Order: sequence, then C-alpha cells, then structure tokens
Amino acid sequence: MSSTPIAIEAGCRLVRNICVYCGSAQGAGPSYEAAAQKLGQAMAKAGIGLVYGGGANGLMGALAHSVLADGGHVTGIIPNFLVGREGPLPGLQECLVVGSMHERKRLMFERADAFVALPGGIGTLEELTEQLSWVQLERHTKPVVIADIAGFWQPLLRLFAHMRERRFIQSSLEVRYLVAEKIEDIVPMIETAAAKAAVLGTRKETIDPRL
Repeated sequence: MSSTPIAIEAGCRLVRNICVYCGSAQGAGPSYEAAAQKLGQAMAKAGIGLVYGGGANGLMGALAHSVLADGGHVTGIIPNFLVGREGPLPGLQECLVVGSMHERKRLMFERADAFVALPGGIGTLEELTEQLSWVQLERHTKPVVIADIAGFWQPLLRLFAHMRERRFIQSSLEVRYLVAEKIEDIVPMIETAAAKAAVLGTRKETIDPRL
C-alpha cells in the first residue's frame, strides 16, 4: 500500500471542520462565486463541516448555501452588529451571535481544524494574515490554504516574496502556508498536511495563552 492513501485516511479523522474566510461581496466575474460553491460541495462530500462568518451575502452566502445543499454541516459565527447587515443565513445548523469581532475570530479558530482563504476584501485579508502570523510564531500548526482563484492572491504572494528578499521574513521564522490554484486540491491538501503533522508529532491545535 502506498503512503499517500494512508496520509489521506488519517487526515479524514483529523479534519472535522474547515474555517473559510471569504468576501461578503461576489466580486467581479462569475469565477469567484463558482469557486465558493465548488468548495462547499467538496467539503460536504468529504463530510467536513464549514465554519464561517455567518453571512448570507456574497461568497460567504454562496459557500454556505452550497454546503447545506449537499447535506453538509455549517456553523456560522457573526457579531451582533453585523446581524442586520450581512445575515445570519437562514437554515444553518448552528449560528452563534457574539459580542465582538475578537470573540468571533477566537471561536472560529477553536471550531476549525484548518483554514482556507477564498477571494475577499480587507476582512478576509486580516483574518488570513492573523492565522499566518500565529503559524509563523508557532502558536499552532493547523493548515492554512490560500485559494488563489484566477490569480487573485498573486499580489499578496509577491509581497511575501518581497518581504523575504528584504529579509523581513527570515528562514528561522518562515511564513508557512499552502497555495491551491484549483478548488479540488484544497481538501486533499489539508487532509495530507494534517496527517503529516500527526505522524511527525508536531500538531499544535490550541493558541498559546500568551497571545
């Protein structure tokens, strides 16, 4: 038996929920919404639940609708000041209304075994870079995937390269992430990464209380 199936089988037990960061807008062109829908279908098919910001609009709504339509489980976490503006999306199996953005992000972290950034705006960027910072500082080892749909994240990836070139990201504190150009690669990437960390004994899933 090859090693790859073993890794994926282990990953299936390790990855129960994925937190997806994405825009509350649809973006320009149909490719972003189609990608969100396809990711939702892939997660539901794999039996992996969605943790997300709870909104009904844009890519957030398209993603959650897709998971629900394919029989998957969705947990929405939304701060109370956004309830009237963005959601919550009807039909969620679990919807948590919290008092602040900080509480929302903490619960999203605690409920998820991995993170994916679809295209989005400032909020999506902030959530993604926060997780990358925590991984860089070795506060946790949950996989982080940048879904580079139609090259959306290329400017950010070039900025990371620029930071390395200028030695603001050094090899001793590398920014560790996975890049997926195809939606169908995301779930296998996460499962394999989680399984590898488990086999190597390097899994760390709780945030250091000093943060």
